Amino acid sequence: MKLALVSLLTLLAACANAHFTMQYIWINGVDQGQNVDIRVPPNNNPVTDVTSKDLTCNVNGLSGAGVGTATIPAGATITFEWHQHNQRTGEDAISGGHKGPVQVYIAKAPSDVSSFDGQGTVWTKIYSSGLVDAQSQEWATDVVNANGGKHSVKIPASLPPGQYLLRAEIIALHVAQSYPGAQFYIGCAQVNISGGGNANPPKIAIPGAYKPTDPGITVNIYNNLQSYTAPGGPVWSG
Repeated sequence: MKLALVSLLTLLAACANAHFTMQYIWINGVDQGQNVDIRVPPNNNPVTDVTSKDLTCNVNGLSGAGVGTATIPAGATITFEWHQHNQRTGEDAISGGHKGPVQVYIAKAPSDVSSFDGQGTVWTKIYSSGLVDAQSQEWATDVVNANGGKHSVKIPASLPPGQYLLRAEIIALHVAQSYPGAQFYIGCAQVNISGGGNANPPKIAIPGAYKPTDPGITVNIYNNLQSYTAPGGPVWSG
């Protein structure tokens, strides 16, 4: 019994240490620096309540006061980089046991993005990758880990110019057999898009669109899963 308890405590400690945050953005291949233009949460813990406003831009993420805003051209490629701790080397970027989808959303601020809380039906999904290979059970998170914690998205060139929140999301499904179990790791960056078009893309609310009963949120990934549907609906390609 004592050995089992020690093993359980060791596992729980390992899971806690395996949490992670988005720490860098790259603009067209140029590293902007650690936590630059990012709404930084107080710790690396995940959000597990899909009804919480923390689902928008993580804990304390409803305001960007004091956060810079990166200027990016329409059609730019943005790379997001995640790590468990304040280091780029010496450990996996994200724990290999944290398997799940990787998604990116964008929301246009009505004015100054630093005062934009991201509430309401304002978010457009521009990237999503989930179960990459059912035979090998490779997930998007495995690809991110193999790439040093990085994943990239091309900002649709048809988006109107202005200030936006970029929301990157990794959903870890290793304990998602029941709700709450899925772990939402969220990072929001503030950007100002120059150029662009006049598209009016489809939008969802975050929180609002995700439900505890969604098959992409409450799911057993250890039962030879052959397909996976991520929450939030389809990707808008622009």
